[in-house]
Parts: sequence; C-alpha cells; structure tokens
Amino acid sequence: MKSKEVIEEKYKKVSCSKCSSRNIKKDGKRKTENRGKIQRYRCKECNFRFVIDDGFYRMRNNPNKITAGIDLYYKGVSLRKVQEHFQAFYPKNSTYVSVYNWVLKYSTMVLKLTDNIPIQCGNEMMSDEMEYHRRLYHKKGMKGVEQNWFVDTFDLQTRFMIIGEYMKSRTNKNLIKVMKKTKFKTGEQLKIVTTDGLQGYPFVLRKTFSLQSPYHASSRTKSKIIHNVVIASERGFNHPIERLHNTIRERTKVIRGFHGCIESAYAIMKGLEINYNFNRKHMALRNKTPSEVAIPNLELGKNKWLDLIKLSKK
Repeated sequence: MKSKEVIEEKYKKVSCSKCSSRNIKKDGKRKTENRGKIQRYRCKECNFRFVIDDGFYRMRNNPNKITAGIDLYYKGVSLRKVQEHFQAFYPKNSTYVSVYNWVLKYSTMVLKLTDNIPIQCGNEMMSDEMEYHRRLYHKKGMKGVEQNWFVDTFDLQTRFMIIGEYMKSRTNKNLIKVMKKTKFKTGEQLKIVTTDGLQGYPFVLRKTFSLQSPYHASSRTKSKIIHNVVIASERGFNHPIERLHNTIRERTKVIRGFHGCIESAYAIMKGLEINYNFNRKHMALRNKTPSEVAIPNLELGKNKWLDLIKLSKK
C-alpha cells in the first residue's frame, strides 16, 4: 500500500484525543503562520476541539522545511551550512540548534516505525561492530573520551541494514538485544550468519537463532543456521558490511553533534540507518534503495522523511 493511502486511511478513522470517541465533526480550520491552515475537529460527545497530530504538532516550521533540514544533514551538510542555506530561503527559526533538535526528535520518532517492519531478505546476514571514542559531555564536569560501539546487522541480498545499535559496550547482553531485533524483522528466512571472530557470538546466536553448540550430540540436525566466522588475519574482511561501515565513518567523522550524551549519539546513528535504508540508492540494486527491495509493499513518495514521520504517527 502506498504511504499516501495509509495516511488518508488514518484521517478517516479520527477519534477524539480526550475521550476517544469517533463521533466527531469538522469544525473549521486553524490558521498558522508557517504551516498554513490545519483542519480542526470537534467531538460531539465531550465538545472538545482538537487537531490531528501528524508528527509536526506545535512545530513552528513547515514540514517540508524540517524534513529538508534532516535530509541535508544526513547527506553530509554540516549544521551551520544548513543554517546558512535556510537563512537565505527561510529567514525565520533557522538556527543550527533547531536543525540539530529536528534530527534528534524525528530520528527517534521514525525508528519506532522502522524497527518494527518485517523485511524480505536473503538467506545470509552479516554482523559486525565499529569502535567509537565519544567525547564526554563537558558541562556535567566529565572530561576525556569514552569507548563506545556501533553494532549492526546487514542483509547481503537487499543491502538492507536490518538493525543498527549504538551502545556503551559490546557485552553479550547488548548483542543479544541486536540479534533479537534482527530475528523479529527477518523471521525464519536466514540460514547463514556471518560474523567476525568475537568470542561472544556463538553464545549470542544460541540464545537468539537456535545455533547448537559444536559439542552438542545432535548439533548438525537441530541447528537452524550456519555460523560463518570470518577472521581478517586468516580469511580477509567481510567486504559488503565493511563497505557499509566506510560509508558510515565518512559521515560520522565530521559530525560535531555526535560528541556529547550517548542518547544523542544513539539518535543520530539511528537516523543514519534510516537514511541509508530509505534514501540512499544502490547501483547493485539497479538504482533502488534497500527498502524498495526489502519492503516492496511500502511505497513512499519523493520526500521519504516526510512520509515516514507521518506513518510513524499512525
């Protein structure tokens, strides 16, 4: 179903935000300075007037302007360069701080949608980690850097980043969370899981993908997946996922807002995942985005961020 049809269907099922009654009627339009006229509704049961939250409720900027700022940021334009661009065409409410807040707010909002959409994938998935040294938030009196990790899973056939998680440490507990989310999105489609030589992976895969221990008497018949271990010094790198990581590093090495609290770093990396899957086209996929191959039933318009934000408020 097209995103436009889903959004239109949502508006047909409007209910009162106070008493949840569907016995409502249109009650004029609210005129706003930056967003134009917005449809108002009145509940016939409790007489409450309200507008629908389409993801941009009480925002002082046009949705197209907000999503343009997010898109420019993830295309590699710095926050201050986005500010300069907006000040030339949109003189009001265009500071780099506003753009940064939009990135954090809407990346967090959209991930609740994208993390819960099952995908069509191939039979092989790759998992790998990237090390980051995040500068600590100086205003709280903390100085120096902290070692963090970005762990992601990647479908080899569709080039879809299944899940990407920014975390303080790559403990088995955190890796299990990543693999459980991957399992939810892929179902029973995966047959091969390729990882590096991190010692925790066999335990994590036993807990999530029913990988049997090699010491188990019936491991060959019971194990649902094959664990393919690639050690760089012996067999080279996992080239497809390493290319993905190079793309991510190219953007994150110049992101100043990335240094600070771990929550903002998490949101920014989630936004990178969303942008990679839904906006970035691949020549290997015949100039399609990974989402167009992995989620063929989800048809988005040209402004992908706008449609994803509205769908996340469904």
